[in-house]
Amino acid sequence: MVHLRIVVSPERSAAAADLLRGDASVCNLIMLPGAGLDPAGDVMLCDVAPEDASVIVADLRALGVHHDGSIALEHVESEVSDQADAAVAHARGVLADAVVWEEVETRTSEGAELSWAHVIFMAMAGIIAATGILLNSPILIIGAMVVSPDFGPVAGVCVGVVTKRTRLAARSLVALAIGIPTAITVAWGFTVIGRASGLMPETFSELDHELAHIISSPDGYSLVVAAAAGVVGVMSLTSQKSGALIGVLISVTTIPAAANIGVSAAYGDWSSWRGSQLQLLANVTMLLLSGIVTLAAQRQVYLRRRRRHVRELGRPGAVTPSSPATTTPRASSESAG
Repeated sequence: MVHLRIVVSPERSAAAADLLRGDASVCNLIMLPGAGLDPAGDVMLCDVAPEDASVIVADLRALGVHHDGSIALEHVESEVSDQADAAVAHARGVLADAVVWEEVETRTSEGAELSWAHVIFMAMAGIIAATGILLNSPILIIGAMVVSPDFGPVAGVCVGVVTKRTRLAARSLVALAIGIPTAITVAWGFTVIGRASGLMPETFSELDHELAHIISSPDGYSLVVAAAAGVVGVMSLTSQKSGALIGVLISVTTIPAAANIGVSAAYGDWSSWRGSQLQLLANVTMLLLSGIVTLAAQRQVYLRRRRRHVRELGRPGAVTPSSPATTTPRASSESAG
């Protein structure tokens, strides 16, 4: 179940209570009149079937609850209640496939922010990957993939495009546009300094380094793996199966390709440099395309559920979360709890 904590102004309180009591996917409704101090208002607590959580939040937004109050969401790991079982049964659908869009948007916004931490992680990932390429070490390459936070901005672009949150998509593109060149530049500088200090060999050829050769030789398999990783990556965010995201990070050749661009440039290996650029472009493109398609399909399932909900309750004026009016930054942050 998803637990909602709602602070609602006295003017909207009665309508919000009627809305929640009138939906069979809501249970354990508690009303605390006047309990809200800042903002002032009534506090309502309830549990909602995960499949309909975003639908109920959309109804509350349509009432304007979030303008002078707040809506907080949190997951209840287990609940022993016949009413809760009935609410889940009424919501229809498979619990494991339930998507709480407010949580998806909030988690993605956090991962897509351009920050010093993001830049530093990308830089360190570039150094680790460059070292792995020079030493022909798969362990270091995998370590760099795990360290790199580059999938966060990719997911941010996908969510921003599908939910029409242009600011999120733009911020995510900026994070990608700065993070990846940072990894390339740091890998190049690290290699140049290493050669000058004698730490690294004077010459380097991809033909003598199997990993560098694989990274700089994109093929059809690269496209297939990146597309599959985009699907799994998006679904790991929407289904809260975060363990699958680790597999995504170590299956795509983004940070290794970025590091190899820097290493090959430092050694003047322009064939490897061009191949690594193609590898990077192919991986990022397929991640974005497959992620957007997957998320759009999940979004359509939700929007059909939302339309059916509005039709069944006779609320033709209800607003869906795809409308710009319901996706303000304040609403997103408040819904994260």
